Amino acid sequence: MKLSLGFSPCPNDCFIFDALVNKKIDTEGFDFDTSLEDVETLNRWSLEEKLDITKISYGVFPLVFGSYELLDAGGALGKGVGPLLISKLPIPIQQIQDCRIAIPGEHTTAHLLFSLAFPQIRSKEFMVFSAIEEAVLSGKVDAGVIIHENRFTYQEKGLLKLMDLGEFWEKETKCPIPLGGIVMQRSKPEKIRTQINKLIRKSTEYAFEQYPLISPYVKEHAQEMNEGVMRQHIDLYVNNYSLTLGKDGRQAVDKLMEVYTQVHPAELHFRQGMLKGAGG
Repeated sequence: MKLSLGFSPCPNDCFIFDALVNKKIDTEGFDFDTSLEDVETLNRWSLEEKLDITKISYGVFPLVFGSYELLDAGGALGKGVGPLLISKLPIPIQQIQDCRIAIPGEHTTAHLLFSLAFPQIRSKEFMVFSAIEEAVLSGKVDAGVIIHENRFTYQEKGLLKLMDLGEFWEKETKCPIPLGGIVMQRSKPEKIRTQINKLIRKSTEYAFEQYPLISPYVKEHAQEMNEGVMRQHIDLYVNNYSLTLGKDGRQAVDKLMEVYTQVHPAELHFRQGMLKGAGG
């Protein structure tokens, strides 16, 4: 059986899915048509229900909950792993509301966490995460929210951290930070969804067994990083929550759903209206 599968080319996703898509483990008769895309592209595709299985930002999960089920394995949660708000010049936090802010995609968890910390800000520019540092350096924006490997490189470019948005989330909610999860279309039989979840866990376990070896598949898709940065990336975003959400992980996702209804009620209402319209 062939299923469409989407995830990002970042080291953590390639680390998790390498053994599955390259059949280093028994895939139990499943084949995968893979798409490696920026997570905001995957978020948009999830709204269109384009893929059978896909990585998404938890920031879009409330909008696709009706059509996709969250799988237990393969996700990115944790403590001390959240997005950072950075700038070229020191900016007092109380002045952030008057700034132009670059955000790595409208439907990302980074946007949700930023909105939780700064609910009144409206001057936002959404762009691919890899373009944000340059936008800040060039003065196109006053500050930006960075994720992924940019967490490890911003200081080398002379940029300053204004706030750790993950720390703010943890302080406010007492939960680990839900960054990205793996979802599968609810239209697929429950038995198949269960099998796929087990395979993703096996693929992750296989990767852990080989680590700290960096596989050619991970290197191929992280061409601009050295192995040290790749390992930093994997160490930060792949952990026990990637094997199973567990009670803490599920509570964090539930909290995120609650926060979303508070921070973005209009978007949620609009999406629910669209689904009702399509169904009736």
